Amino acid sequence: MSDAFQPASIGADGTRRAAMPVPRLDPESALLFVINAAAGALDVDAKRAVIESTLAARGRRGELLVCAPDELARVATEAAAAALARNTAVVAVGGDGSLGTVAQAAHAAGCPMGVIPYGTFNYFARTHGIPTEPAAAMRQVLDAHPRPVQVGAINDRVFLVNASLGVYPELLQDREAYKARFGRSRWVAFVAGCATLLRAQRRLRLHIEMGSTVRDVQTLTLFVGNNRLQLQQLGAEPADTVAGTPGDGCLAALMLRPIGTLSMLGLMLRGAMGRLGEAAGVEGFEFTHMAVKPRLARGRREVMVAFDGEVARMRAPIHIGVLDKPLYLLQVLGRANSPAAGA
Repeated sequence: MSDAFQPASIGADGTRRAAMPVPRLDPESALLFVINAAAGALDVDAKRAVIESTLAARGRRGELLVCAPDELARVATEAAAAALARNTAVVAVGGDGSLGTVAQAAHAAGCPMGVIPYGTFNYFARTHGIPTEPAAAMRQVLDAHPRPVQVGAINDRVFLVNASLGVYPELLQDREAYKARFGRSRWVAFVAGCATLLRAQRRLRLHIEMGSTVRDVQTLTLFVGNNRLQLQQLGAEPADTVAGTPGDGCLAALMLRPIGTLSMLGLMLRGAMGRLGEAAGVEGFEFTHMAVKPRLARGRREVMVAFDGEVARMRAPIHIGVLDKPLYLLQVLGRANSPAAGA
């Protein structure tokens, strides 16, 4: 197991063992805003205007760190370290992919993290009661306090919404190509997904270990969700099999069995209607830690994985699980775990 991967410590009653100390937040210290210049539909000037006008109206200070996508990880890491030293928070401005990168840095540093969403789906923000309208989200950041939320990890990478192997990483790559050609919208994402699934027949052979349970399976994709809202919209939230629910104690896994083209069309229709869990070719279950060993071609040691909209290669075996250390998200009391207005 990777030294960076430390699964959650779960007691006999199914609850977490030790609560981490809540980081201190000094309202006099400037918030650090990490802005992905390429994320979302609005330009950087519009994002700046929303943040700066709200800060001025409330008499608060902030530093705006605008960066290109290839600089995001470095800027987020530096901002998180500075936030911890100054008793302030780093605020991610962008879509779920950008949020995941900033969360990786904030989680490692142990500093609080705020969110101003500019993505297409904004599952993480909506699940945690953060408005999807940027000005409202910005106002909430200024009124919020750090509260612990669950994060998952795939090897050494934190994820907020989902992680996967198999056809799903291919789907994300195709989706980006379609967006570059036809623009960013939910319909473009849906059409790209349909095109990927209709040609996806490559079988993934996996050896899976979950505690004392060992399985060998063939699947088109292994999808792991840390977000109840996304699973509910797909109609694929599994029945409780371990303590907690997806995003609050455990993760949910979906496996898609190899099926023919007609069956795939039916599967896509069920997914679009929010009834994916009813499909015969889909298996769902819950877990807290899973070790996955893909059967790779001779000479290959890495497998393509996806996490929060990003795609990368990782060395097998792949460890996926709930992390004991939470992410401290800026939330307003009473808004957590309830989809925000505008969802």
